[in-house]
Amino acid sequence: MFERFTKDARAVVLGAVDHAERLHAETVEEQHVLLALLDREASRASFALMSLGLAERKESVEQALAEARRRGGLSRADADALSGLGIDVSEIVSRVEEAHGEGALRAGGTGAGRGRSWWSGLVGGHRPFAQGAKDLLTESLRMALAQRDRYIGDEHLLLALAARPGVPAEVLADHGVTYASLRRVLYGGGEAKAG
Repeated sequence: MFERFTKDARAVVLGAVDHAERLHAETVEEQHVLLALLDREASRASFALMSLGLAERKESVEQALAEARRRGGLSRADADALSGLGIDVSEIVSRVEEAHGEGALRAGGTGAGRGRSWWSGLVGGHRPFAQGAKDLLTESLRMALAQRDRYIGDEHLLLALAARPGVPAEVLADHGVTYASLRRVLYGGGEAKAG
């Protein structure tokens, strides 16, 4: 499948590995793919993000992702659901950090997705891809096929991120970037409306 990735999509995958390494994550996660997409310039995905006003708010996206990592990778929706059961995630995070230091619940340290796969081999054996990141890459193929594209571009990675439930999609939506708005910008030909 990787042979179908464009130069920009390959750069995103490699950039995700770099972000995982910089953040000391054991595995490459979907959030690392989003961070790598935010780094891109002069690509279809960067055009879409710029059109939707996200390029100027990169720092805000990074902060939202960092906060989710601090919650152990839980989305705000997950934390709200737990709150409905009487579980205060903020209180748990505070108590764990008091005892074990800031960032003690940071996601990515569980070893999820361990083991070598063809994904880890394609980037020189760096950090392995967690199952969610592998699924994202597979979903990007589905996005490309749905558009009848013979390649997988960084725009397909971005669409897949926005379509999949989880922290990256939640953070994108909080910043006005949804699957529907991305589709309008990338394929609709009309003016994009956030949300």
